[in-house]
Amino acid sequence: MKSGRKEFASGVVCLFSGPGELAELENDLSAKLRQENYSFALLFFSKNHWNANDICELMRDTASDIPFAACSTAGEITPDGISDGEIMVILFPADIFDIQPFEITREDTNNMQDVVSKVHAMKSAFFSETDESNPSYNFVICLMDGMSYMEEAITAALHWGLDDIPLLGGSAGDSLDFNETSLVLNGEILEGNAIILQIKSRLPVEVFKTENFVPTSKKLIVTESEPDKRIVHEFNGAPAAITYAEIIGTDPESLTPQSFASHPLVVRVGGEYYCRSIQKVNDDGSLTFFCAIDDGIVLTVAEPTGMARTTDSKMQDLKESLGDIDFVLGFDCVLRQIDARNRQVTHRISKIYEENNIIGFNTYGEQYQSMHLNQTLTGVAFGKSTTQELKNVS
Repeated sequence: MKSGRKEFASGVVCLFSGPGELAELENDLSAKLRQENYSFALLFFSKNHWNANDICELMRDTASDIPFAACSTAGEITPDGISDGEIMVILFPADIFDIQPFEITREDTNNMQDVVSKVHAMKSAFFSETDESNPSYNFVICLMDGMSYMEEAITAALHWGLDDIPLLGGSAGDSLDFNETSLVLNGEILEGNAIILQIKSRLPVEVFKTENFVPTSKKLIVTESEPDKRIVHEFNGAPAAITYAEIIGTDPESLTPQSFASHPLVVRVGGEYYCRSIQKVNDDGSLTFFCAIDDGIVLTVAEPTGMARTTDSKMQDLKESLGDIDFVLGFDCVLRQIDARNRQVTHRISKIYEENNIIGFNTYGEQYQSMHLNQTLTGVAFGKSTTQELKNVS
């Protein structure tokens, strides 16, 4: 792995490094902060090589004056494409971005109406009436503890509290260890929390999602589960792992993350299908999911199709809507990358990401508007604007 730097037309800078090149990243970070005024730093990092304390030390020693949020990953998307085992620092210029972070704590989630009220108050204070002339330039990013089991409830509460402000985000990962994910906000290590980033941009933006699966006629009904742990014990009145393995044409001992990525389960909500992906097989033959699950839910077996085609098509749609794209901040489900490897299209997907300036990380789940999703790429695309256009929206 080599260190690298990409500066986009907007002045947004992405610095990235493998474990042996951290000194170069530190030097680049120090130099950029001396040269320009940045309002915020967003960091994504692999837990294979760094922990939350390392991130706090890096920012304390190198960038103590800039607010920041950090999130552990299940893989990274650098300006060079798909990677794993890196640290990324994204710097947002102060003349283009105004970013206000706050956290949702475990205590907050004891009463979701309190979360709605808190989010609404923060939103009302930050997105003031003076911003109403360009509401489409405003959006909110949510970074969550990927092992908190609270993503659905928090996402719904955020959606209600934000009214019409677009919401997207991703759940932190830990390289498929499923042990402990990490979030850091301004040097404070958070446990089981969510970081909310309220963002006002002077670049036009579009929040989007794309997925690549089609439902089949095969159905599974959850007949016994532990919703608080996202565990399914039975499908159709029979052991979960055995039933799932049979319906996809394999045996329970052969089930792996590759199996789950290639045969996702989806649920129909409001006429659309959303993934409810399996995380792992447990020793007792039950299945743990990435998303909320409950007795009586009808799941449909889906088949992935044309990931490169659907991703490229979405990028073309964004270009038609925004014009030239400056960069895209993306939250890409780790299961998409597992499926890309299975189908030997990782290089093609990585090339699409590189060509469209997509940067971000692989997640344990994605947030989009009111939904917590799996096996989806959610993102926010930033259009390019001239200096005069930027002045007109200032």
